[in-house]
This record gives sequence, structure tokens and C-alpha cells, in this order.
Amino acid sequence: MYLKNISISGFKNILKGEISFAPKINCITGVNGAGKTNLLEAIYYLSMTKGYFSQSDLNSINKDSDSTTISALYKRKDDEVSDRFILYMDRDGVKVLKKNEKKYSRLSDHIGIIPIVMVSPYDTCLINESGEERRKYMNFILSQLDREYLRRIQNYNHLLMQRNKLLKSYNLNKDLLYTLNYQMEDNAAYIHSSREEFSKKLLPLVQKYYNVISGGSEEVFINYKSDLQRADLSSLLLDNEEKDRVLGFTTKGVQRDDLVFMMDGFKFKGSGSQGQQKSFLISLKLAQFEIIKELNGLNPLLLLDDVFDKLDINRVSSLLSMVSERSFGQIFLTDSNKIRTSDIFNTVQGESALLEVQEGVVNRIL
Repeated sequence: MYLKNISISGFKNILKGEISFAPKINCITGVNGAGKTNLLEAIYYLSMTKGYFSQSDLNSINKDSDSTTISALYKRKDDEVSDRFILYMDRDGVKVLKKNEKKYSRLSDHIGIIPIVMVSPYDTCLINESGEERRKYMNFILSQLDREYLRRIQNYNHLLMQRNKLLKSYNLNKDLLYTLNYQMEDNAAYIHSSREEFSKKLLPLVQKYYNVISGGSEEVFINYKSDLQRADLSSLLLDNEEKDRVLGFTTKGVQRDDLVFMMDGFKFKGSGSQGQQKSFLISLKLAQFEIIKELNGLNPLLLLDDVFDKLDINRVSSLLSMVSERSFGQIFLTDSNKIRTSDIFNTVQGESALLEVQEGVVNRIL
């Protein structure tokens, strides 16, 4: 599947635009703040029904607009089948997604239909911020691959919220507490099992891509940590019941899961250089790409936002060599360096496009 064209109105600084894309590599240039990343986020919205950088849809509507509409045509390379998706959002909170004029009853039903992977400077939060960011990362991938996982994580979070509310109540209803514990256990077991299997698949792929990008100069490792590696959730909740009542929240469970990123035996946070961290994050996303492709059967769209910054020339060359392979499908690549972007475009053989963004206006040059 590839994105053939997109029509955008009222999305951030893109007031109006109709853009056609190439099936392979789309090189997008423009000065910082021109709107390159906004174009990628519009594409991301059509896959995930939400933004990559902000949880609020209001932040995606142009300040002078009451609504935004993103419409796009996707085609399959092996036949003439095409699908049009239209996403509408307004300042009153209305959000509608249609596939071929048919409205989705639930936005979550769309997740996984157009698989996507985005690499962004924002991804440093996966290394430098709390475990919540890494849990979001796991949820993002697994929700695209497994609708049951998406249902389970939604159920678990809802039950967790109820349990935390109950723990804060003056007169604790123990029967209700134990009912919630029981309902949470089944969901937690499924979530834990899915995350554990995912982490096992992730590690060798990240190591493979990191070795290519870095030239094998460092050794990286990923360790999945979970309370459920020590006991089932019911036992953990029972053992920590008094502690939970005192603190007023649930202290054990999959809401505390984490991925620990290591390089040469040390945590990446505080030890890796900016270039090493960026190489690792790119490797993480390329591994994510391969897992989605294997399980979904489709090449995800690959969005590479400002990936060359902080990378030396050898790592840039290795990355370009990899993503130019036909196995990576359609790629959208942004860079503020116009000369470098043009060189990349000239290097790629066929099925490529060169676009320039100026103050929210996107033009296809070649």
C-alpha cells in the first residue's frame, strides 16, 4: 500500500494543499518552521486518527480555521485497488473518519488498516523520559498488530482507574476491590504476554540495524521489565493491598512495565552520545517496521523527520543505503538541508519525488 495523493485544509500552518507522492522515496525540503513536519503529521493522522506530537486535536487545527479536513488516496502496488480516507475534525470536538464514504462507528476500528512508522527528534523521550513513554511505544505497535491487545489495554486502563478511585474512598468496599482485581488479572496476563513476546522479537532486529548504522562499534541491548515476571497480578495486588490503600493508587501491575535500553553494559540515558542515541532510536523504529511488516503483511509507511541531524557522514550513508532498498516501501523524508535533500533524490533510482515546503505551501518540484 502507498499514499498516492493527499488534500489538506486548515491543518496547522497548511491552510490548503493538494499534493501527489511517489511510490518509493519522497524527499521534502524547506527551512525550519516551514511546515515539513506538519505534512508528515497529517499523513500520520490518517493512520492513527491522532497526532504524533500532541494528544489534543485542537492543536492540529489552524488558528484561523474552525475545522480541518485531511483526505487521501491509497493504492496497492500489486493491483488497481484504491481506498480514499477522509478525516474531519472541528473545534467543537467533532471527529469523523470515513473510508470510501463509509463512516467508522469507532475510530479504533481503523487502527492497523494503514500501518505506519515515524522517526522524529521527539523520539529522544523514549530514552530520556519516564517508562510511560516506552509503554506508549509498546502499546502503539501492538495495537496496530492485534485488535485484542487494543481491547485489553483499554479494559485494563479503565479498571485501573476504577480501582484507584476506590482506593481513595473513605469506606473501602472490599468485595468490589476483589472483583476489580479479578477482572484486571486476565487483561494484565494478556498484555504482559504480548509485550514479552514483542520484546523478544525486537532485540535481535534492533541489534541488526544498529550494527549496520554504527558499523558495529557498540553493542546494544533491550531488557523488558514487569512486575508480572515475579508473580500473577492477583497475588501482587493482594500482597500490596495495604500499601495501595495508604498511597491511594495501585502500585503493582503492567502500568509499571518498562523497556531498559543499554549500550555496552550501561543505560543509554546519560551515557550515549547524541549520535549514538539517534542511531539507536532509528534502529528501534526500523525494527518496529520489520515486525509490523511480518505480522501485518503490509509495508508500513515510513516517515523520517529530520533524521540526519546529529549523525556523522558514515552513519548517514549507512542509513540511506538501507532505506533505499525496495523492501522498505514508501518513505517520506524531511531535511532542512536543500543540497543534501537534492543529492538524496538524485541518488534514488525512479519512483521518487522532490517536494519543497514554504510557509505551509507544499510544491512538488520533481
